[in-house]
Amino acid sequence: MAEAGSNSVLFVCLGNICRSPIAEAVFRKLVTDENVSDNWAIDSSAVSDWNVGRPPDPRAVSCLRNHGISTAHKARQITREDFVTFDYILCMDESNLRDLNRKSNQVKNCKAKIELLGSYDPQKQLIIEDPYYGNDSDFEVVYQQCLRCCKAFLEKTR
Repeated sequence: MAEAGSNSVLFVCLGNICRSPIAEAVFRKLVTDENVSDNWAIDSSAVSDWNVGRPPDPRAVSCLRNHGISTAHKARQITREDFVTFDYILCMDESNLRDLNRKSNQVKNCKAKIELLGSYDPQKQLIIEDPYYGNDSDFEVVYQQCLRCCKAFLEKTR
């Protein structure tokens, strides 16, 4: 639950085991390093219910570990409540965006700003592709994109 006077962000992808837990972990580390973690409520979730309760993909975990970041996230599906409590819902691709906009239309008092995380990328890579069927280097690409976007997002929300 977001505190008054704080910001809140929910990172979303299809299954919540690759891209969004990476983005969540990266953003947590950034706000911790900047000593502003008290100002933020941060989480991630899935559009689908496929992986609910599962930890992130081992390749996502090892990619984060290579960058000195840990995660204890368990996959969850987005809820109606999320649209009302989070300031920002940042997703990874057009399909996520469509699903989220559709879901948000069923929520009366949606306050979340729903955007592509990639819209913050200084390198203008709008879509963060799902690395699930790829290899370790695809997870590294996702990490680097998330890092660039999260830094830019944090700057913009100061």
